[in-house]
Amino acid sequence: MKLVTFVHNTVLRLGALCVRDGREVVVDLHSAEPRLPADMLTFLRQGEEVRHIADAVVARSIGGVALEEVQLKAPIPNPGKIICIGLNYRDHAAETGQPIPEYPTVFSKYANAVIGPDEPIVLPRVSQRVDYEGELGVVIGRRGRYIPEDRALDYVAGYLVCNDVSARDFQKRTSQWTIGKTFDTFAPMGPALVTADEVVDPHALDIRVYVSGELMQSSNTRNLIFSVPYLVAYLSQVMTLEPGDVILTGTPGGVGDVRTPPRYLQPGDEVRVEIAQLGVLRNPVISETAPS
Repeated sequence: MKLVTFVHNTVLRLGALCVRDGREVVVDLHSAEPRLPADMLTFLRQGEEVRHIADAVVARSIGGVALEEVQLKAPIPNPGKIICIGLNYRDHAAETGQPIPEYPTVFSKYANAVIGPDEPIVLPRVSQRVDYEGELGVVIGRRGRYIPEDRALDYVAGYLVCNDVSARDFQKRTSQWTIGKTFDTFAPMGPALVTADEVVDPHALDIRVYVSGELMQSSNTRNLIFSVPYLVAYLSQVMTLEPGDVILTGTPGGVGDVRTPPRYLQPGDEVRVEIAQLGVLRNPVISETAPS
C-alpha cells in the first residue's frame, strides 16, 4: 500500500495512492472507513489492525479522487524524530575524503525542514553552497528500545524517498553537521510511504538523483555500509524509536560539493529523486528572497 498525506478541499487527509483504470487516484481512507484515522501518525500508532482494515478498504474501493486534483504533502508532516546517517555509502565517504566509518555517523534534522512533493526548496540568503542528497527513508511503525537486529524489520512501517538538502558552508563550520542540515525546507519527503510488505528487500533498490534533468547520483541501496536492520537496532540502543520516526539512511556518491566545479543548487533548478518501488520526489528550487 502507498500511504499519502494530502490536501483536498483545504482539508489535510490520509489516503492511499492507487491506480484505477490506468490513472492514479487517491482513496480517502477515513471517509471510506470511519474506523480509520484521518492522519498518518495516528494511523501508524494504531498498529497492524488498522493497516489490515486499510488494505481491505483499498481492495474493495472502486473510486477515488484524481491525483491531479489533490496536493500531496510529506507523508509524515511532523515526525517526532528525523535521524540521519552520514557517510553510509563507500563511494560517498571516498569522494569526501573520509574513512569508512566503524560506527554510524548520526545527526538530526527537525520537523521545520519537512516539505512534500512539488513544494519548493528555499535557498537561504545566508548560504551559497546548498547541495542535494537523495536518500532512502525508513519509517518506524512500532515503539521499541533495544531492538534485536534480527527482528528490526518488524519495527519498520515502510519506506519513502527523501532528500537530505545540505548547506555545506554551514555544515563545515564545525564538526557537528546539524546546523547545515536543518534549514527550513531542507527535508523533502514523499510522494508516499510505501508499506514494508510491498518492499521485499530494502537493500536492492536503485536510487537516482537528477538536477534540472542532469543525472547526478546513481547507485543501489545494496551499497549501504550499515544496513537498515543494523541502523534500527543500533539507534534503539540509544533512544526509544516511536511510530512515525524517520531514519535517513545516507546518500551515495555524486553530491554537488565534490564536483569540479561544484554544482550547488540554484534558483530555477528542479531536484528529482527516484527510488525503485518507492516513486519520484520532485522539488523546485527558489531563492529565499523570491516571491513564493
